Amino acid sequence: MNYSEESLKKHREWRGKIETVPKMRLGNKEDLALAYTPGVARPCLEIRDNPDQTWELTGRWNTVAVVTDGTAVLGLGDIGPEASMPVMEGKCVLFKEFGGVDAVPVCVRSKDVGTIVETVSLIAGSFGGINLEDISAPRCFEIERLLKERCDIPIFHDDQHGTAVVTLAALMNALKVTGRKLESVSVVTSGAGAAGIAIIKLLKTVGLREVVLCDREGAIWKGRPNLNPAKAEMAEISNKSLRKGPLAEVIKGADVFIGVSGPGVLTGEMVASMAKGPIIFPMANPTPEIMPDEALRAGAAVVGTGRSDFPNQINNVLAFPGIFRGVFDVRASDINGVMKIAAAEAIASLVPDTDLCPERILPEAFDPRLREAVGGAVAKAAVKSGVAKKRA
Repeated sequence: MNYSEESLKKHREWRGKIETVPKMRLGNKEDLALAYTPGVARPCLEIRDNPDQTWELTGRWNTVAVVTDGTAVLGLGDIGPEASMPVMEGKCVLFKEFGGVDAVPVCVRSKDVGTIVETVSLIAGSFGGINLEDISAPRCFEIERLLKERCDIPIFHDDQHGTAVVTLAALMNALKVTGRKLESVSVVTSGAGAAGIAIIKLLKTVGLREVVLCDREGAIWKGRPNLNPAKAEMAEISNKSLRKGPLAEVIKGADVFIGVSGPGVLTGEMVASMAKGPIIFPMANPTPEIMPDEALRAGAAVVGTGRSDFPNQINNVLAFPGIFRGVFDVRASDINGVMKIAAAEAIASLVPDTDLCPERILPEAFDPRLREAVGGAVAKAAVKSGVAKKRA
């Protein structure tokens, strides 16, 4: 199938992938009076007198806003808010199908951090959570930080944290397959944007010690000139040996490669220069840093990509629907590190040790156990970490 042409054809047919469907029957005057005037005045007054009743009397408790400015859309880059709508609608479909979560696309016509933060904070009262999507770095870090300060609902940048959760899950099982421990491996990454930085922060939280981040100019090290604030922060917590040079140099002897950059960045020769049987996660979409077959020929033990046409797809859909399901079930006020780790562990656990092999380190996206496993683990972690406002 030519997915590009067929998708365009279907989008013309669908004219949008989501719609509003009422939960209640509207068949007579009594139904109308209950759903709208005059009956609706009573729940309005209940919420006026006790704003917390909005969670009991409206659909806010199960609704997320999928917010973008269209500056970093999939592999397309800065295509603008209107052009990003098909992706945001697709994200909403995934929320509903895989998490039972209602989602609304919100595409903002601005690249200004302050304007985006003001816009989202003003509409936050209509939603139970905010999923930031496809916003370019480093602005995405500031937008997330400021929204967390201003909003009383969870703010989650999926390109950062969803990617990090699924990468952690994949790495947990890949380490088992290759007989390694996280605290003793060396990791090299390509790509120091939103996803790359979030991945390393989460891996360090669970015990990673040795990691070198690379951008277009090579290794990031403390003292390297012209680092933006996000990269300068990472220079403080990574590359303790101050390794310098291009990716081809710093990857020598490494156990793990994680790529969130662009096509063709990693070569077979680089893979061959790594430690014996390395773990390779080239996740650039749609074309990875190296094709899986080339990485395997060069000696890789386990390969995972963002693509669905190869084994071990490292796909955010394994994480974000279940994460928000768990968040909404206990009305969590935040999505913290404990909850992200719990989500990763839940995803990894769905592939039992007896089934683990180089071609199977993650469950399939359509695994029916994902929603309950991830949602339940996140909800328990939220309660345990003190950010839940009720019990599931």
